[in-house]
Order: sequence, then C-alpha cells, then structure tokens
Amino acid sequence: MLNKNVEKKLIEQIEKEGYSSNLYLAMASWSESNGLEGIANWMYAQSDEERTHMLKIVKYVNERGGQAIISALDEPPVDFSSVKALFEKVYEHEQMISASINDIVDVCLKEKDFTTHSWLQWFVNEQIEEEASVSAILDKLKLLGDQNNNLYLLDRDILAMRNQGSENQ
Repeated sequence: MLNKNVEKKLIEQIEKEGYSSNLYLAMASWSESNGLEGIANWMYAQSDEERTHMLKIVKYVNERGGQAIISALDEPPVDFSSVKALFEKVYEHEQMISASINDIVDVCLKEKDFTTHSWLQWFVNEQIEEEASVSAILDKLKLLGDQNNNLYLLDRDILAMRNQGSENQ
C-alpha cells in the first residue's frame, strides 16, 4: 500500500510532468514556426518523454493502491526572445524537476517507503541525463555568443544529437 504522504508528492509530480510535456510542446511549436527544425524535433521528443514520465507515475500510484489524480495544467509560455533564452528556460525547468524528484525521495526516506524510493532511482538518473543534455546545448550556445550566424549549424547539430540519442535507447 502506498504511503499517503508519498502518494500526495507523486500526484504533485504527475502535474509537473504533464506541465513539462506541454511546455516542451509549446517550445517545439515556437521553434518550428521560426524555421528551427532540429530544435523543434528535439522539443517534440522531449514533450513525448515527459508525457511518458507522467504516465509512468500515474500507473505506479494506481498499482500501489493509490489513485492518481490528473489536474488541469497552467498554460506554458508560447514566445521566446531567442534560442538561448529558450534553452535557459529548459535548463531552469529541468533543475526544478530534479529538485522535485529529490523532494519525493526525501519524503520516501522519512516515511520508510523503500519500495517507492527504489522505484524513483530511475527518475533520479533520468534527471542527471536531462540536465547534462541541456547543459551541453547551452555550452554550444555560449560558443556562438550573441551572433546567430551559426544558428543553422547548431540546429542541425541538435537534430543529430536527438537522432543519436534515440538510436541509443
């Protein structure tokens, strides 16, 4: 049986993962509308991944005797001043998600819910990968500086990163 305090935190995480999916979908749309196919594809894939994370938590809560609640989501931003601003927002968001996952782990330990603690390690590791991926893109953007002269090449680079990542899964 799922501990009620842990269940509450997992339900909060379901909402965060759903918002993440919508946020990346909005970012994909913005990127696609601005001719950035590689970035758009990266964001579409991220959106799908976040929805998968949400469903994983929904199923876990229900299988452990709880009841997953699906709440309304806030509308994500739809306009971004630059590609750099877009990825800075992604990085900030992923750091927030990492902190949220860590908070759930903390509650699991306090409640001695070692089953959920063990199950959550997949999410902990996933967040390490997510932050590293976005950090690598931000590093490339720093190399570009404020010049957008090589944005086309960066867009192709990101498309290749995403394609390479999907081949390794």
